[in-house]
Amino acid sequence: MIANNRRWNLIAFCLVATFALVLAACTEGDDRFSLEGLTMGTSYQIQLLEIPGEAEPGVLADKVQTILFRLDREIFSTYARDSELSRLNNHAVGTPFAVSREMLDVLMLADTVFSSTSGAFDPTVGPLVNLWGFGPKMNLTEVSIPHTKDVEEALSRVGFEHLVIDEARSEVVKTRDVMIDLSAIAKGYAVDQIGCLLDEQGSDSYFIEIGGELKIKGVKADGSSWVPAIEAPNDRAFEVYEIFSNLGQSIAVAGSGDYRNYFEVDGVRYSHEIDPRTGKPVSHYLAAAYVIADSVALADALATAYMVMGEELAFAHAEERGIAVFLIARKGDAFTERISSAFKPYLGDQ
Repeated sequence: MIANNRRWNLIAFCLVATFALVLAACTEGDDRFSLEGLTMGTSYQIQLLEIPGEAEPGVLADKVQTILFRLDREIFSTYARDSELSRLNNHAVGTPFAVSREMLDVLMLADTVFSSTSGAFDPTVGPLVNLWGFGPKMNLTEVSIPHTKDVEEALSRVGFEHLVIDEARSEVVKTRDVMIDLSAIAKGYAVDQIGCLLDEQGSDSYFIEIGGELKIKGVKADGSSWVPAIEAPNDRAFEVYEIFSNLGQSIAVAGSGDYRNYFEVDGVRYSHEIDPRTGKPVSHYLAAAYVIADSVALADALATAYMVMGEELAFAHAEERGIAVFLIARKGDAFTERISSAFKPYLGDQ
């Protein structure tokens, strides 16, 4: 469930190709500016029609970098030993741990999605991901099926319900020695925070992307909507499956898919999408899920949960709650899609 599985699931048409930590005018016949770089183990890009307010390009770039460095290195990184998340993971069971506002926001949202999806979204699934060979040291050339007792042992160390969140005190307590990995929600949260910065600066139009998670606002210079593309869920070269429009609105988009990381043993396909409730890779035919929500963090978490739930349960969950989702499922050698009522309007005005 939480592996490096969602790179470039969503892209924007007419993105510039180079990466630099500066703002530069695009060469598309308008005065668009782009800020690009690396963060959270992936890349990011911000496109603006103009520098908001009276800010200098370098000043805005510094503010963006400050936010991303704090969220990545200081708070949500599982690789930095002194990050807030690493310290929480190493903290003693049963002892309160004081958390930042950012960490509290993300943990509370994660808890909401965990409950709403009956545990399909679970940021403590890491022991199972590692056991099945999809962790940070992933090597799909040397794979094996874990023994049942090993799966059961890993399951004993999984469960977001073992994290007690005290919003009033800004504290959390682990009731079991679980390890938390927020990579399936933190990138979305980072996009949201950059969006808040640009909103505060007075920006009327922008396109923000971190590792395929998007926040889009307003229209382009010619008055047309931003047009993101959904990638066809195959492991070949990039291919557009569908495009949609933000309709000039402010929307948050995230996607998840199982078509990059998997292995086969005796003709059986084992996906990196691990169900934290069973301890095993999912066995359904859902290949990709794309969600439009109020925040990118929420869309990020829901897309991950839907990949665990499968097409029928995911679609029912979205329809019951008015969530915009585009699901792509395998059908033999082809694909079929299920589009929730809330997503369909975004397919119209392109």
